[in-house]
Amino acid sequence: MTQAPLRRLIDLHGVDDLELKALMKPRYADPDARDEFPEIDALTLALFGLTGDAAEAVELPGDWDDIHRLEGADLAEAFEALGWDVTDKRRKPLRLLPHYALPLALAMRGVAGELPFHAEPDHPTTDWGSSLAADAARFRKR
Repeated sequence: MTQAPLRRLIDLHGVDDLELKALMKPRYADPDARDEFPEIDALTLALFGLTGDAAEAVELPGDWDDIHRLEGADLAEAFEALGWDVTDKRRKPLRLLPHYALPLALAMRGVAGELPFHAEPDHPTTDWGSSLAADAARFRKR
């Protein structure tokens, strides 16, 4: 049985751009600075249908595990176990992950918000190179 590929948060529209801004201005990553940077809430609203304040206002279910309160590698591992890669290309947790964690967790678990639509392929992916090689071999035999 093959495991489904992880969905990469950084591949969603706007996440990489905001990560670059956080690299240039580390204050973006501070969870207390969300009000200073309205583009953070605009992105979480666009992606998950929740702003940070709206996510914090949601009444959490009794069996909620506080995944959003984990930090760093622990948080990345917890999301990976749930099917999401929340790291950058160097496998480090995203700088703005503290801002994304609660809205993403709520949307993943169906408590509030929604996950961005991700279309599955209509047909299985084929290895076009092998069929091309087979066609070439048949042509050479003629």
